[in-house]
Amino acid sequence: MTIKTFATDSKEYEQMIDLRIHALLEPIGVPASYIDRDKERNDILIGAFENDDIQGCCVLTPRNKELVQLRQMAVHPDLQGQKIGAAILRYAEEVARTHGFKTLMMHARNPVIGFYKKCGYEIAGEEFFEVGIGNHRMEKNLESGNV
Repeated sequence: MTIKTFATDSKEYEQMIDLRIHALLEPIGVPASYIDRDKERNDILIGAFENDDIQGCCVLTPRNKELVQLRQMAVHPDLQGQKIGAAILRYAEEVARTHGFKTLMMHARNPVIGFYKKCGYEIAGEEFFEVGIGNHRMEKNLESGNV
């Protein structure tokens, strides 16, 4: 498995869009138009690939010079439970550190909070709803050496 960053004008990005629609949006009835390609031009796009086929992905969206948000984390449904998500998350943390971010945060859907806790993230707020799904803000200090 190779994990890498790529641009919005790449074949990898098209695979990423398809995976996000299939794994994240369709199961909860959210239309593909939810993904705003124009807004993602300045984001950091990350994907895990095996033989040029995407296995998982995430998007890092800078919120300010110290804070970056992990969004749209997805692993192909047939490949979940194989530690692909954890590998993508470790890679995303390293990319965030390299870009000078001190904190990585996300809006974690309630069913995956346990996964993020195992990866060193802490809940940082009350439950809220996004696209009809219960979420919690979770954060990790990237400077603490807690990798």
